[in-house]
Amino acid sequence: MIDFSLTDEQKALRDLARDFAKNEMIPKSEHHDHTGEYPMDILKKAWETGLMNLHIPTKYNGAGMGDLDEVILAEELNYACSGMATAILANNLALAPVLIGASDEVMKKFIEPMTHEFKICAYAVTEPGAGSDVAGIRTTAKRVGDEYILNGSKMWITNAGVSDWLFVLAKTDPNAGHKGMTGFIVETKTPGVIIGKKEKNMGQRCSDTRGVTFEEVKIHKSQMIGGEGDGFKIAMGAFDHTRPAVAIGAVGVAKCAFDHSVRYSNTRTTFGKPISSNQAISFMIAEMARDIEAGRLLCWQAAWLIDNGHKNTYQASIAKAFCADMCVRICTDAVQVFGGYGYNQEYPVEKLMRDSKIFQIYEGTSQIQRVIISKFINDGKGIEHPNN
Repeated sequence: MIDFSLTDEQKALRDLARDFAKNEMIPKSEHHDHTGEYPMDILKKAWETGLMNLHIPTKYNGAGMGDLDEVILAEELNYACSGMATAILANNLALAPVLIGASDEVMKKFIEPMTHEFKICAYAVTEPGAGSDVAGIRTTAKRVGDEYILNGSKMWITNAGVSDWLFVLAKTDPNAGHKGMTGFIVETKTPGVIIGKKEKNMGQRCSDTRGVTFEEVKIHKSQMIGGEGDGFKIAMGAFDHTRPAVAIGAVGVAKCAFDHSVRYSNTRTTFGKPISSNQAISFMIAEMARDIEAGRLLCWQAAWLIDNGHKNTYQASIAKAFCADMCVRICTDAVQVFGGYGYNQEYPVEKLMRDSKIFQIYEGTSQIQRVIISKFINDGKGIEHPNN
C-alpha cells in the first residue's frame, strides 16, 4: 500500500512551522539578508516553539521525531528564508552523528540539557583543503592518558560563532585512512578553540559561517562519539538522515520563487495582456511546478525509507542532487520572469537566486551526489526499490 497522507501530528507540525515562518521569519527576512545580522531572536523563538532539536529521543526528554517530520518542517522554514532556516536546523546536523554513536554518558551530559535550555551546536568536519574529500582531513587528535590533544582547522562551519559545542572529526591514526578517524564533542569554551571571523557569502547572508582552529585542545576520552576509528562511518551515516532535509530546503526556496513568479506573471502586462498568457512564460512556470512536485516526492521517499529501517543513501543522494539543481534553475527562471525587476534587490527573487546556489555545494556537492549515485548503479544496487 502506498499512502502519501500525513498523520494528524505531522499536519499540526506543518501548520506550526508555516505559521512561524509567516509571522516570525518572513517579516524579518529582508533585514537579515541586507545586514547579515545573525537571527538569534528567531532561533530562540524557534526553540521555545519546539522547532529545534527534533530528533533527540524521548528517553532524554526530546520529541523523538523522525526524518520525515523534519522534511515537512524544513520545507516551510526554507520557504520563508533559507538563511534563517539553515541557522535553525543546523543543530540537527550536528546532533545526527551524536545520536548515531554517542554513549549514554554523552547523551546525558551534552544532549539532554538541550531540551530544557537553549543551546546551539555545529557540525565541524569540512577543512580548508578537505571538503567533499572527507578522508583528506588533516585535523589530528593524539591520545595522551585519558585525554586527546586536538590540533588542526575547520572551514565553512555553520553556527560556529554561536555554538556551545561542536561535533569534530579528527584523525586518531594518520596512517589508517578513513578508518583512522574519530568523532568528538568539543565545547567551544575549551582553551585552544579559536573561532574565526564571520564569512561574507553570496547568499544565506544571516547564517553564521566561520573557520575554527584547534591549538593543543584537550578533550577527555569520554567525549568521544562511538569508538576510536568509527568517526568516518558515523559522520557519513549522519548524511542519510540530514540530506533529505537539506534537499527539501531547496524545494522550499524553489516553491517561494514559483509563487512569486505566478503572482507577478498574472499582474504584469505586455501588449495588453498578462505575461502569463504567453506560452514562453506559462511553460516556464509549468516546468517549475512539475519539478517542485517531483523534488518533494523524492525527499519524502528518502526520509520515509530511513524512518522505516531501510538504507536510503542512494535515494537521499538522488533527492539532494535533483532538488539542488532544480532550485537553482527555478530561481534563475524566476528572475527571468521578473525581467529587469528580478535583477533588482527591491524584488524578492534576486535574494532567492543568491540563496539557491549553496544547495549545490553544502552537505555534499551536486557532483559528489552523482559520484554516489553512479557507484550504486555500477555496483548493481541502484534503481531497485529496497522493498522489492
